[in-house]
Amino acid sequence: MISVLTIGLVFVSVFLAAFHTPQAHRLPVAVAASDKGAAQFDVRLQRVSPDGFQVDRYPDNASARWAVEHRQAYAALLADGGEPKIVYAGANGPAVSALVAPLASLCTPGCRPAEEKLPVIDILPLSSGDSRGLSVFYASFGLVLAGFLFGQMTYQVAPRLSFGQRVSSLALFAVVGGLATALIASTAFGAIPGPFLGIAGLVALMAGAVAAATILLIRIFGPVGVLLSSIFMIVMGNASSGGVLPPEFLPGWLKPLASVMPPGVGVRALDGIAYFHHDGLVSGVVVLSAWIALCIAALFFLDRLAASAAILHAARP
Repeated sequence: MISVLTIGLVFVSVFLAAFHTPQAHRLPVAVAASDKGAAQFDVRLQRVSPDGFQVDRYPDNASARWAVEHRQAYAALLADGGEPKIVYAGANGPAVSALVAPLASLCTPGCRPAEEKLPVIDILPLSSGDSRGLSVFYASFGLVLAGFLFGQMTYQVAPRLSFGQRVSSLALFAVVGGLATALIASTAFGAIPGPFLGIAGLVALMAGAVAAATILLIRIFGPVGVLLSSIFMIVMGNASSGGVLPPEFLPGWLKPLASVMPPGVGVRALDGIAYFHHDGLVSGVVVLSAWIALCIAALFFLDRLAASAAILHAARP
């Protein structure tokens, strides 16, 4: 009872701390404009939301637009020739879209007459099957939860599985889970655009990483490992994943986890292959694979250590 209550209270505390009044922190905005225009735009941004935006200068409109398309910036002021405009990626979710809309009235006088607003253009909209931008989070959360349950059940239902059997069952679970999730989320509902096998592979790696970590924690700490895995993988991992809100909206103590925990790197990679020209794909595959490899290596070492200890114990008179 104490463990269950602890998990529930940690979940409530972490998610409320992260999302009860979310605010952007240094949200990158690309600016292609003159020095004077960029400086004035920056000043006006800070008046609207102190510490909410970070202006990054780009030499021309094309490079600023590229930054938005590759998720290096969440919006861009294109004022380096031609008609000035604001572009953004609606695929970042409604929270970012709501912040970008008022930027149209912040253009400097050098860009356009002060009484006019700039056009605001969504250059990477969400798919028609995902109007709220939460499908990637739902898909990842489902398989993260399944990975946790798989890791827990393999020790509870079949505690005497050999190392090879455990790794084989882990691989089978991850592959089947990845394919099934891609079939549901991409093919059936059209909620996550992108290559079927790419989506399936990333989801499989995410599920495998969480399952492997859960198995290792239970192997080391016993029943307490279930509590630790639920807190770190389910609660902290999903809260910091960026699936509900981009990492720039998270509190400072939670944001760093987005780049190291399986849910965070998995969500970014899925967003990347769905919308952002593979942003985060390489790092996601590397980090998730490292989680799996390190956990399996640790399990192998512990199994060999236990086997050696058993042989020594049996050899004693």
